[in-house]
Amino acid sequence: MPSYRVTMTIGMLRPGSSPEQVQPTAADAAAEIAVLESSTVDVTRGEARLVVRFTADDPELALQVARHVVASTDRVAHITYSTVTERDGGTWRRVG
Repeated sequence: MPSYRVTMTIGMLRPGSSPEQVQPTAADAAAEIAVLESSTVDVTRGEARLVVRFTADDPELALQVARHVVASTDRVAHITYSTVTERDGGTWRRVG
């Protein structure tokens, strides 16, 4: 089954949310409807980036999973940018 990832740039926290909620919220959202492979948070060029990796049967389903992850995560922190990529051999190629 193909591996996908949704990469999100995280902005300000929503009122009442804590930094500790962001990554688990994203990972749990993916796990609700797909097989979660991993989730990581990094800081790139001064911006928090959250990557959630999961499996899906096809790109269309992967985009649905990604939309769900972004919408769920956006409830606790403002998502300023997101992209979906698919593992293709040794590289990641953009989907959608």
